[in-house]
Amino acid sequence: MGRETPGQFGGTLSWYASPKSDEHHTDGLNAEAAEWILERCARHRERPFFLAVGFFRPHTPYVAPQSYFALYPEREMPVVQGVKEDQEDIPPAGLASYKREQDKLTDDLRRQALQAYYASISFMDAQVGRVVAALERLGLADNTIIVFTSDHGYHVGEHGLWQKMSLFEESARVPLLIVAPGVTKPGSVAEAPVSQLDLYPTLAELCRVPPPANLQGQSLVPMLKDPSVQGRGWALTQVTRGGGAMRATITPDVGSAGRRFFGYSLRTPRWRYTEWDEGRQGRELYDHGNDPKELTNLANRPEHAATVAQLSAQLREAVKGTFPASGETPRILTGLWAPNLTEP
Repeated sequence: MGRETPGQFGGTLSWYASPKSDEHHTDGLNAEAAEWILERCARHRERPFFLAVGFFRPHTPYVAPQSYFALYPEREMPVVQGVKEDQEDIPPAGLASYKREQDKLTDDLRRQALQAYYASISFMDAQVGRVVAALERLGLADNTIIVFTSDHGYHVGEHGLWQKMSLFEESARVPLLIVAPGVTKPGSVAEAPVSQLDLYPTLAELCRVPPPANLQGQSLVPMLKDPSVQGRGWALTQVTRGGGAMRATITPDVGSAGRRFFGYSLRTPRWRYTEWDEGRQGRELYDHGNDPKELTNLANRPEHAATVAQLSAQLREAVKGTFPASGETPRILTGLWAPNLTEP
């Protein structure tokens, strides 16, 4: 077992090459349970079904059978270079997801962590394969929509960061694969940015379910039919900084002085534009046409002033659209309550 902080496993970097085989691990058990449910669904084909299968890996701790670790020799694992130079033009808020515990990481530990992360991904991928194979074996694949995604991306050393809670591409971007029989073409890729808010309206249209009129997402069905369709053309990501004891990061955020503020990032086909505290805590602009690793912040360069102004206006309009008509963050009700998703 490797870990950077003794006694902590779930929220910090920790890993374990297990001698046990797949079926002894939580995700192996989840795949088995999903297969069991699908077998019963196949007995009643007249009934529609919705099955959400949540896999834990590659969330920390990176625990997977030893056989998956063997796929990624530790000595071959890359270590991100040039971090100090990269960080010079990044606002402090942009790096505030860093945890001081990560100061203990040596290059050897970084290689071990990356090996374990990759092993965990491959282990999880095998469990997904088991579920998909069950669909095919049971004759359900031709009439079942499959969505594969995650709740966030992940850093493995880029910009000196690990894990999540940044607004860089590595953290903000998630995998999104959709298989819709009779609609999608195998191997096709839609390049335009989309959001997870788009999943519900997409599934509603594919399943011929009338959606509520107030949804913020777009249906991706036109893009599934023709990947060249641009759709909305942007995606919005938000993180929190500051907030004292209620902060979202383990390490106190640099520069927040305990005050809570937001960072928003707008991703278009070419640009990523980020504002921290409406620009008061800094701005970032990255040209994905020339800088896909987001190493050069162009936000303060005079030749990009017009681009910053245009994207800032677009970002603020997008943020405004996430609020109700009052413009106020809805108050969280106390006690137990059931959300009304049909007539909110």
